[in-house]
Amino acid sequence: MNIQQLYEFCLSQKGVTEHFPFDEDTLVFKVGGKMFCLTSLKEWEKGSPSLNLKGNPERNEALRAEYDAVNPGYHMSKIHWNTVAFNSDVSDTMMRELIRDSYELVFKSLTKKIQSEILQSEN
Repeated sequence: MNIQQLYEFCLSQKGVTEHFPFDEDTLVFKVGGKMFCLTSLKEWEKGSPSLNLKGNPERNEALRAEYDAVNPGYHMSKIHWNTVAFNSDVSDTMMRELIRDSYELVFKSLTKKIQSEILQSEN
């Protein structure tokens, strides 16, 4: 997966917006105003890209045990976030699954009103 494929995949999820809330390096994807995916553009340029993704705490632990590429979230809650490196032992298919899981987790945490607005705006 390259940066363009990541960008297109994240934006293909319902109600997703892109932001640079911290600096011009950290690309953040949000749904309903809440972050679900963060990445450093500089790290992509260096050839060592990774994503910060939200996850279920128990699954996060299991993923960290199973994959070398999955580590506690960098600059994030170590319980709820993982940093997942590309170009390692996580396939593109698995990376898309983890992005979708992060999106779903955040989407489900939104109020029913915001969820409904997102779903209606996509139709």
